[in-house]
This record gives sequence, C-alpha cells and structure tokens, in this order.
Amino acid sequence: MTKVDVLLGLQWGDEGKGKIVDVLTPKYDIIARFQGGPNAGHTLEFEGIKHVLHTIPSGIFREGVLNLIGNGVVIDPVIFQKELEKLAPFKIDIKSRLVISKKAHLILPTHRLLDAASEQAKGNNKIGSTLKGIGPTYMDKTGRNGLRVGDIFLPNFKEKYDLLVEKHVGILSHYDGFEYDLSVLEKPWMEGIEVLRNLKAVDSEQFLNDALKSGKKILAEGAQGTMLDIDFGTYPFVTSSNTVTAGTCTGLGVSPRAIGDVIGIFKAYCTRVGSGPFPTELEDADGETIRAEGREFGATTGRPRRCGWIDLPALKYAIMINGVSELSMMKADVLSVFDQIKVCTHYIVDGEKIDFLPYDIANMDIQPVWESIPGWKCDLTKLSSYAEAPKALKDYVDYLEQKLETPITVVSVGPDRTQTLQTR
Repeated sequence: MTKVDVLLGLQWGDEGKGKIVDVLTPKYDIIARFQGGPNAGHTLEFEGIKHVLHTIPSGIFREGVLNLIGNGVVIDPVIFQKELEKLAPFKIDIKSRLVISKKAHLILPTHRLLDAASEQAKGNNKIGSTLKGIGPTYMDKTGRNGLRVGDIFLPNFKEKYDLLVEKHVGILSHYDGFEYDLSVLEKPWMEGIEVLRNLKAVDSEQFLNDALKSGKKILAEGAQGTMLDIDFGTYPFVTSSNTVTAGTCTGLGVSPRAIGDVIGIFKAYCTRVGSGPFPTELEDADGETIRAEGREFGATTGRPRRCGWIDLPALKYAIMINGVSELSMMKADVLSVFDQIKVCTHYIVDGEKIDFLPYDIANMDIQPVWESIPGWKCDLTKLSSYAEAPKALKDYVDYLEQKLETPITVVSVGPDRTQTLQTR
C-alpha cells in the first residue's frame, strides 16, 4: 500500500504552496485538498500566465492527474463556479480531472452574512476574517446543522436549505443596524449548486483508500499555514480548521499510518495577513522593501501583507507539530536586495530567553533575539541549478538546515515553475 505525502505551510499562509504542488504534481496520481475553503489563495505561474485557485487543488493544470476536494474542505458554490469559469479558456476537462467529497460542507450566503455581521460587531477587536463565511460554516459543521455536498442530490435538499437559512436569519436579527438583501445572494448560489450537481461527487474516504491499495500516489495539499491552525496557531487569530498534518487524516479519511513524507513550505522571511501576533514584524523601511520586492498582497483578499524577518522558534514549532521530513524555501530572490539578512533565533519573554512558541503569544510582550547573516546581493531569478547559486545563499540554506535540523530540498528563486532549484 502506498502512502499519502503531505505538503503544507509552516508560517501564516501565503508561503507558496500552490507553486510547489504544481512542480511536484507529475510525480503523483491524485492531488487532494483536505481543509479550508475559499479563504485560501494558491498562486501558480507558468508560461507567462498567473493563476489563483481557491478551492480547486493545484494539480488541475496537469493532464492525467486527478484532483480531489476532501471532506474537510468547505465550498462556496459561487466562488467555485467563478473558479471554473476562469479555467475555461485553458480547455481543461474538469469532469475527468476533478472529484468532490460528498461530505464536504457548503458555505451558504447566510454564512457569509453571519461572518460580516460578527466581524462588524467586534469593532476594534476584529480577528481579520476574510469574510468568506468559513468560520460560521465550520461552526454549523460542529454544531451538526451543516449542509453537505451529498445533500444537493437528495429530494429534500431545498427543505434542508430553508431550515438552516431560517436559523441564520434569526441570528442575524440580533445584530443591530446590519442590513442585507438575501435574495440577491441566493440566485448565483443556486446556480453554483447546479454546477456542483454536474460534477462527480464521491465517498472520498473509500475512494482514496481504494486508490492507495491499488498503488496510486497521493499528495495532500494544505491551505493557509500552521500558525493559523485552530488548535496550534496564534489563537484566536487563526482559521477555523486544522491546517497541520493531523488535519490530513480527518480531512481526507486516511489513517495516520498512511502518512508518508511531509513537505513543509516556508518563505525565506515571514508574512502575515490580517490581525494577530507577529514577533518578527518589521514596521520600518526593511519591511516596506520586503513587501515591495515580494509583491506581498493577499491572493484572496488583496490586502497588503505584514512583513518581517524569518522566525526560527515558530518554524521549529511548526516542523515539530507536523513531523516535517523535508523543507522547501520560497522567495529567496526577494532578499537579494539586502546586505545583511536577519534571523530571529530566540524570544525574550518576561526576561527569559526561550527558543519555542509559548502559550498565548497574542497577549505577550515578545522581544526577538537576532543574528545577522550576510546577504547575496545578486539576482537569483536566472539560476538554472543550485550548483550555480552564490555561496552566501548556500550558506544561508546551510545555516537554516543546521538550526531547523531538517533538510531544505528545494529553493525557489522566482514565481515561475521553472524557477525552482533542487538542492540535492
């Protein structure tokens, strides 16, 4: 029986997972998304065209590869339909390349309204929601009220839908001054449901385990990042799902014994979108330089990302939680403008020097401890092999490998799939 390899983000999302999935896809038969929803934005770039996927796995552009949306994912039929429409010019046979778990939950228009009403009511205490209805959908899932993809094929689907909407409208009535027009939102949603009905829905846990038994190679594609995990992230400034390796088992229905390699993706620096703690954040010229050089604006929200130097205590924590077996370092080219690159090796918390992520960093005064590493000060984007890389870049990679005790097997030096260097 083959294993499920896992690829996931080790920071606050936006690490470049989509690109690496796209690069690795030829090695696999199935690419499977296991959590999150349209709050994810996976950017792929090849042949001069930039593609952003939100719900569909990043293997969709490769012929002969099946893409599966797992039970742990939440789907907004409107956004999903738009995603499919954007793929139309590329003549992809969606019906043969994409299957959806019957157990994946649906985001209703009223889930989005609840998200907006809740965030508006928080005022200055906003958590930085993408307002895609993700949180309320997962709340209905755990509250055992949710609608699932399998329900759209049942004769009483409309009845189930109306019942849940009635509940949501009752909750919305408690938000003073929150106005909305549900009828405007419902029409495109129902059109999206028809699109979903025309695709193949499967019992994904059975489907994937049968695939493993028959020797198929599967890559599980994570969304967001470890530091946004509902249990292990910087709570409460987190997403509503388990973004870590363990989420693969519950989000796809595969056993822990079926997990193979775990590929952790991180940027050569750090970014974060929205509110929440960020120990190495730079609110100075260096932070602005990283944002400009890296074009750091959210793939889903368009919001400018907060930028900072790399954070080793947080990275080590993420590697530990996920059981990472190899690393891919993204956006090394962005740091080419710096003479010196800083690395946070420890935190000072209440006068104590620590090298791990403590409880509730959202309410702590954390002072980073820095080390400086010489920069490479040259253009990396034209490199065709790691052997040609400047010594300073190799020194940075060696330094990180030593500190993180995990091999860095890939260094990305640009957005295109060709700008990907294998170190081994």
